[in-house]
Amino acid sequence: MALVRLLVLSLFHVSLVWSQPAKNSQQASSLPHPLGYQSPAGTDNLSFPWSRIRLPRYIIPLHYRLLLHPNLTTLSFTGSVQIQIDVQNNTNWVVLHSKGLKISKATILNQDLRDLSEQFLPVLHNPSHEQIGIFSPWVLSSGQKYFLYIEFGAELSDGFHGFYKSTYRTSAGEIRTLASTHFEPTSARMAFPCFDEPNFKANFSLRIRRSPEHISLSNMPIFQTVEVNGELLEDHFATSVKMSTYLVAFVISDFKSVTALSASGVQVSIYAAPEKWNQTHYALEVAVKMLDFYEEYFNIRYPLPKQDLIAIPDFQSGAMENWGLTTYRETSLLFDPHTSSVSDKLWVTMVIGHELAHQWFGNLVTMEWWNDIWLNEGFARYMEYISVEATYPELKVEEYLLDTCFAAVSLDSLNSSRPISSSADNPTQIEEMFDTVSYEKGACILHMLRHFLTDDVFQAGIVRYLHKYSYRNAQNQDLWDSLSNTCSEEDFISGKHCYSSGQASKNAYLFAGEHLELTAMMNTWTLQKGIPLVTVIRKGSNLLLRQDRFLRTVLPSDPLWSTLQQGAGHLPLNKALDLIGYLQLETHTVPLLEGLGYLEVFYRLIEKRNELDLAHNLRMYILRFFRGVIDQQTWNDAGSVSERRLRSKVLSLACHLDDPPCLERASHTFKDWLLSNRALNLPADLAKIVYSVGAQDDQGWASLLHTYNTSLSAAQKHMILFALTCNRDTNKLHRLLKLGLEGKVIRSQDLSSVIIMVARNPQGHHLAWNFVKNNWNTLVQKFQLGSSCIRNIIIGTTGQFSSPEELTDVKLFFESIKEQTSQLRAPQIALENMQKNVRWVQRNLETLRNWLNEKI
Repeated sequence: MALVRLLVLSLFHVSLVWSQPAKNSQQASSLPHPLGYQSPAGTDNLSFPWSRIRLPRYIIPLHYRLLLHPNLTTLSFTGSVQIQIDVQNNTNWVVLHSKGLKISKATILNQDLRDLSEQFLPVLHNPSHEQIGIFSPWVLSSGQKYFLYIEFGAELSDGFHGFYKSTYRTSAGEIRTLASTHFEPTSARMAFPCFDEPNFKANFSLRIRRSPEHISLSNMPIFQTVEVNGELLEDHFATSVKMSTYLVAFVISDFKSVTALSASGVQVSIYAAPEKWNQTHYALEVAVKMLDFYEEYFNIRYPLPKQDLIAIPDFQSGAMENWGLTTYRETSLLFDPHTSSVSDKLWVTMVIGHELAHQWFGNLVTMEWWNDIWLNEGFARYMEYISVEATYPELKVEEYLLDTCFAAVSLDSLNSSRPISSSADNPTQIEEMFDTVSYEKGACILHMLRHFLTDDVFQAGIVRYLHKYSYRNAQNQDLWDSLSNTCSEEDFISGKHCYSSGQASKNAYLFAGEHLELTAMMNTWTLQKGIPLVTVIRKGSNLLLRQDRFLRTVLPSDPLWSTLQQGAGHLPLNKALDLIGYLQLETHTVPLLEGLGYLEVFYRLIEKRNELDLAHNLRMYILRFFRGVIDQQTWNDAGSVSERRLRSKVLSLACHLDDPPCLERASHTFKDWLLSNRALNLPADLAKIVYSVGAQDDQGWASLLHTYNTSLSAAQKHMILFALTCNRDTNKLHRLLKLGLEGKVIRSQDLSSVIIMVARNPQGHHLAWNFVKNNWNTLVQKFQLGSSCIRNIIIGTTGQFSSPEELTDVKLFFESIKEQTSQLRAPQIALENMQKNVRWVQRNLETLRNWLNEKI
């Protein structure tokens, strides 16, 4: 009987399921109605059976068989999915996710592949929860498995989520179209009906129909391609490992690739638009090295036969870790030796390290729910540093870790911050979890923990964690248990990857003679927001230590208000400025750049106020203070990575501060570039500076815009776009904003960056904010309310407002869109930042003015 069943299932896999399920209506009509049968009813007589935003747990998906046919001419797609489900409670309903899909047919088959109903089943929609309910007149019995079959169709999405369209232009001016996916966190439901939650892991078998001039890619390799109707090809992909829906991916394009094998025989390929093929070679080298490194570090073989990395022309985030098919922005994957800077090189290396780390952290072991997304993103962010330091030590990636942790401190010192592990239920709340707290703070507490436990104990613990929870889901506690070498007695006896609780004492972490319980310690970092401020007071021969939460903004109602007003426990600005005097003797890049960065923050805040004398004095002080460092810089790409990074930052600030030697050299270099008909290879680390100075006059700006429009280098285009936003003509700045909104010359993916870069310009900060207010609904439609783009736009355009009038204007706007802003944390962060700026100006402006008068 088992053999017969296997044969039937095999035939079903090859033909029946992939086309249309047989109805077997003759047999079905002669069968008596079993107990629990309900007569089919129209949808008018049915109400949606489920009220919660999370799906019910009584139906578990086991295997999806998915057929998709995207049409790149009509920009639409049709498809069918057959989902094997395991029913765990008697029910007449199947509730799953669907968003924007037109369901044309739904049926349920039993294990013998027979329809349970002679008619198509009623499908109810709950758009607010992005769910559909399919009613079966036959009771689905607990303990039984069934096949849910749905046919559907939709337009390819205009945005950056779900199954969406993308385009690129060839050097001959031809526009070509491709289709790609981005499902994380909740957009697989836009491409096919599914149980779109991370703990509903299943296997996936895909087929994709395409025209012969295109290729299709998915998580697994193609094992067969067949001809359909003499005009189309149908690619059959191998069945995937067990994974979450958000990791499914497919791309249909005409891209070209380069390929190599890892040490363990994994086929690694980099895909890009045909004319950008020559920019893929560095990424291939990095990907192979990283894959080899992670297999050794995690002591787990990469479980798929191939790993594709593809540069998508339209991509909202930096990259996405789809298992076996990671997708990237072009700036995150492509490296042009002639135009990409050393910072671009490091960025590409780190992003690839991040996404490949996810193949274990996130894909192999996935967080139980989005409240613990830091288990994916914090780990992948931190593994960037571990992997790059091991594989490319010359890039000095460790020097960037301080920036990561300072970014975490900056946000976490606001009342509007959140704990690392926070509740998130609806898609907007889930989207907002992909933030500085999950990534940067998550990475920094792991860095702290690694050095507390020692490298070996930390590595052994995460290997244990990955082994134990492979192809499963995990929570915070599971990680702490793995790092503590503790587990249940049952797991210990069965030989799981852990030690018994009794043996944990052998690896106890001792501090001040007391056993420290790891869970209790780490919960203080993950379950509450904020970071500690430790104040040390000397009293005779004793030291008194007090710990408080470090806050940059304190409201008058806060108990700390009077203390902060008196300045107790916090260094006055003039004393802090006196202390940085030592930087003239500093030779290490990291502290130099941090000190320079804080002075730049002060200057950029003041230059946007009507404080011309103060801005002039601060500019003169910075240039005089760093004169020696500025004069040491050469206008080339020579030196170590640290030296090149310092050179780029120092000269960029010097030119922004109108330093005559810097402006003269950059202007001369830009003219030489123009005279060469833009063929001159500029020093890649300094090209952005040269472009920014050259963009100040009409001819230079127009020439750069033309180059932006024709360049095949994403790195060069990014530099030029920054330079174009540095022009002080508000008409030109407004034109850039308009081009970004149109999405043709400047892609929609870059609109948020354009808005933020215009806001950094003293002549553009009010222009950018007014643009956001006037186009708010369009921006939300393009990027989704909870997205990082909307968050960055809100915080980036208001971040340097420092007057009560500006604060009031922003408050009034947020109040006018309260229905949307009430769902977001970003407006709270923006308002708190502005309150901080207003109070900083009130408390420190005269102090800074007097201090500068003494120094100049």
